[in-house]
Amino acid sequence: MSNLDLNNLLEDWPHEPGAVKARKIIGNDGREKIQLRIDLGLMQMEVTGRPDGQRPFGFESLLDYHQARAREVDGRGGTYELDQGDLLLLQQEGHQYYHRYLSLFQLREYPSVIRDTERNLRLFDFVSGHCDDEDFKWGAFEQYRPYVMMMKTRASASLELQKERSSRAIEVIEQGKQQIEQFYQAIGQAQWINTSTELGFLNEWLAELRENLPLSPLEIMERDLERAIAAEAYERAAELRDAIRKLSRKMPDESVDHGA
Repeated sequence: MSNLDLNNLLEDWPHEPGAVKARKIIGNDGREKIQLRIDLGLMQMEVTGRPDGQRPFGFESLLDYHQARAREVDGRGGTYELDQGDLLLLQQEGHQYYHRYLSLFQLREYPSVIRDTERNLRLFDFVSGHCDDEDFKWGAFEQYRPYVMMMKTRASASLELQKERSSRAIEVIEQGKQQIEQFYQAIGQAQWINTSTELGFLNEWLAELRENLPLSPLEIMERDLERAIAAEAYERAAELRDAIRKLSRKMPDESVDHGA
């Protein structure tokens, strides 16, 4: 009997509590696989499609299967409803994509993180429209929506930062924050906006990016103008005001008012 003990493999790649450890390997089929180290071993996932490589009922995922069935039933004027068994299996499938997008984020493969987070958000939307059990929907799906939205925002903004587009990254984070806030408002829990872990993280990241954001030529001159006024260097301040007005005329979207 061949040796099935995993200890040698695991000892060479130790688990670190609190850390997401992921890597890519080439499988026996010659294709890339993603491995995620967990406390009692490791998980191995496909890079695309359903993470476990299965094709339920010939579809890429169980979600795709149910969506196709729902379209058929709706097309006949019926109502497609998910039963408890369907919901549990969809929840388990969602967990697979969760583990993969965590791994992909660690590997900095942000487009794939966006793909998988958007997929799980579609799962939440589908379940919301085809399940009447509000308690189960919340406990198994909807309560995680802010987290998935945050991870999508993190991946989208990180992608912009990779391209050295800090201003665009800030816009992406602001949009992500707004979407999470709108979710809390839509479910009648606006008070959670002030205590949300996801919003707290995005707010801190946003502040950090703004603090380190490179200044535009206009912003540099505005800063220098403030310093000149503080130093009572009025001739220099006048020169800067003229330069700011000229630059502002070339930037019709900018509105600058520095007084007389």
